[in-house]
Amino acid sequence: MSLYDYKIGLEIAAQDYPFYSLIQAAMRQADTENLGRLKQAWPNIWEELKARYNAPGGLLLGEAKE
Repeated sequence: MSLYDYKIGLEIAAQDYPFYSLIQAAMRQADTENLGRLKQAWPNIWEELKARYNAPGGLLLGEAKE
């Protein structure tokens, strides 16, 4: 991690994003090795991310638009 990464992390944390949103964002941006680690740590989040990615508008079966 660099000082730049640390400072960006501070900015992101100040936004108070939901934890699982941050994990999903990390999965979207991860390289192959880190994605493997994230998938192993949070397999349910990975499965939901894949399902929503392939669903129209990210809506899963039975969900209504907000």
